Amino acid sequence: MEVQLTPDVEKKLNDLAAESGRGTNELLQDALAGYLDEMAQTYDALNSRYDDLKSGRVKPISRDEVAAHFREKSAAARQTSPGS
Repeated sequence: MEVQLTPDVEKKLNDLAAESGRGTNELLQDALAGYLDEMAQTYDALNSRYDDLKSGRVKPISRDEVAAHFREKSAAARQTSPGS
């Protein structure tokens, strides 16, 4: 497989390889493996939450409820902040 990198990303990769003493292929493989693991965990979490919603184990929260929650939280933080 061939990967095309922008010049600035390639420079960062080469600099990191030089600093760490590791090869660029090794660094790329480690970075990509970590990224793919994170993506798999994200998909698993999203699928699990979707299943929870679909089964009724959890109830969705409306956008208005979320906005109200954060407005209240922000107002409370302003009231208790030092120097008020």
